[in-house]
Amino acid sequence: MTDRGEFTRNLTGFRDQIRDDNTSRFAVEANRYHLYISWACPWAHRTAIARSLLGLEEIISLSAVDPVWNENGWTFTSEPGCIPDFVNHKSDLIDLYRLADPAYEGEETTPVLWDKKHKTIVNNESLEIIKIFATEFAVLGRHSKKNFPDLYPASQRTIIDQVISEIYPTLNNGVYRAGFATAQRPYERAYRDVFAALEHWNAELGLRRYVCGDQLTLADICLFTTLLRFDLVYYSHFKCNQKHLYEYPHLWGFVRDLYQTPEIRKTCHFDHIKRHYYISQKHINPTQVVPVGPILDFDLPHGRGVDSACLRK
Repeated sequence: MTDRGEFTRNLTGFRDQIRDDNTSRFAVEANRYHLYISWACPWAHRTAIARSLLGLEEIISLSAVDPVWNENGWTFTSEPGCIPDFVNHKSDLIDLYRLADPAYEGEETTPVLWDKKHKTIVNNESLEIIKIFATEFAVLGRHSKKNFPDLYPASQRTIIDQVISEIYPTLNNGVYRAGFATAQRPYERAYRDVFAALEHWNAELGLRRYVCGDQLTLADICLFTTLLRFDLVYYSHFKCNQKHLYEYPHLWGFVRDLYQTPEIRKTCHFDHIKRHYYISQKHINPTQVVPVGPILDFDLPHGRGVDSACLRK
C-alpha cells in the first residue's frame, strides 16, 4: 500500500521453470510435483482449472488450504473442500516457504508448485505455472485425458499473452486496487478501470465465443476466475458496484459457458470464495458476516455455441 492509499501487489519470489529439454534441474516427470492452492484465490484457481482441463490430476497431486486466512496465514484444516498437506505434513503453508528457504520472511501466497524430489518450491507465480502445465506437461496430459485441449497453441501465444497482460491491471488486479484502496481517488481510478474493461470485453465476447477466437485458451481462464467472483464478492465487498456481471450479457454467458464445462465446474467452490473474502479481510468487513446471497444460476443456458445469434457479426 502506498502513502497515497493505492494498493500495490508484491512480486512473487520463486520463479524457476520446469522444462522437458534437460536445461533445468526441474524435469518433467509424472508424480514428482505437488500443487498447493486455495480454492478461494483467483490466482490459484487458474492453476486448478488448467490442471483439470489438461488431464494432469493423476500426474500432479493437490492440497487445498482452509478458505479463511487467519493469524497463521493459510492453514490446512479438515473443513469441507480442504485437502491436507499429505506430502510435507505441514499445518501452515508458511512452513513450506521456510522449508524451501529458511531465510524467507515474506507472506505465503497460493498457488505453490512444489518439487517432491528436491523438496523445494519451483514456482509460485500463477501465470507461469499454467504455462508450464500447458506446454511442458502437455505430452503427459494427452496420455491421461482423451480430449486434451491445447490451451496455449504456439500460433496464438502472442495474442494470448497480449490479452492476459491487458486483463491483469484493469480486471484481475483492478478489483483489488479498488477494494483495497484506502483513499477515494485511487479507489475511483481503479473503479473506472474495472468497468471500462468490463464494457470492452463484453463487446469483444459478443463477436466470438472465447476471448482469442473459437478455442478455449489460458486467456479465458485468466478472465474467468475474476468474473466468477464478481457478483459473489467484488460487487459489494470491493465496492465495484456500478453494474452486476449479469448485466453484461456476453460476459455473463461466457462465465456460464466455462462454468458448465465439467472440468471447470468441479474447481469452483463458492463457499470457499465467500468465506475467504468476507471473513479473512476484516479491514474491509469487520463484522465478518458472510452474505447469504446473491442467488446466481450458473447453470442457465449460456447461448455461447458457434451458431448463437449473439456471436454473429
